Amino acid sequence: MNDRPLLRIAVPNKGSLAEATHAMLTEAGYKQRADSKDLVLLDEANGVEFYYLRPRDIAVYVGERTLDLGFTGRDMLLDSSATANEVLALGFGGTKFRFAAPGGSTWTLSDLDGKRIATSYPGLLGAWLAERGIKARLIKLDGAVESAVKLGVADAVADVVETGSTLKRAGLEMFGEPILISEAIVIQPNGVERHPGLDLLMRRLAGVMTARNYKMVDYNVAAANLERASAITPGIDSPTVSHLAREGWLAVRAMIPAKDAPMIMDELWNVGAEGILVTDIAACRL
Repeated sequence: MNDRPLLRIAVPNKGSLAEATHAMLTEAGYKQRADSKDLVLLDEANGVEFYYLRPRDIAVYVGERTLDLGFTGRDMLLDSSATANEVLALGFGGTKFRFAAPGGSTWTLSDLDGKRIATSYPGLLGAWLAERGIKARLIKLDGAVESAVKLGVADAVADVVETGSTLKRAGLEMFGEPILISEAIVIQPNGVERHPGLDLLMRRLAGVMTARNYKMVDYNVAAANLERASAITPGIDSPTVSHLAREGWLAVRAMIPAKDAPMIMDELWNVGAEGILVTDIAACRL
């Protein structure tokens, strides 16, 4: 380990956010705990110490400068009112924070005024309503918010939604635009000097996200068709082109968006490309 101070990072200790964070950090080359009961793990080789905390508490620890960085959800950061800020969106754990009311009630946002709203995010929701001049009574629940209307505790709910199926099963219907579109993020305390280990972490995480979002395509194409093929696979800067032993043919390699891979293969085939191979990228630095 070098002489720079340890980078102290808070990571979720359980749940889907914890699993996805563990996977990303592992792909980025950081050591992660093998036993879910471990609360602290020292990655001496990378100069990092990981603290495994409840996802909802992470913003508080980071905001109080007890820890240097944290992995949490954007919704949890905003709900906490912690003095911390988002430094990187991680591209997983995507959810929407939505209002829902009894099915068939055709509610609008103006109907929320004076009503009881059940939520697990009173800080986030209270600030959102205040900005719009909507006065409502917030009923804080730790879970199962969708049951609040049926049980008579609230008139409407505001909750994190992935597919909306849980709300539908409870007889509720979403209305209005999303209050917040959330995802997993990296946060740091407000007003602190940049930790010397942060740049390396950011590069590694960005490399993981690029590797996940892109694939490598290799193909052979006649020199006469290179321009059309290269237009389909321009790569990040430009495709890599090399000569084949086969006269008049070239080998081409380029990074392509993973979601577009099947369509790109079809388009390459249509311009005469052969031997088209698409492979995963294990790691990346751009």
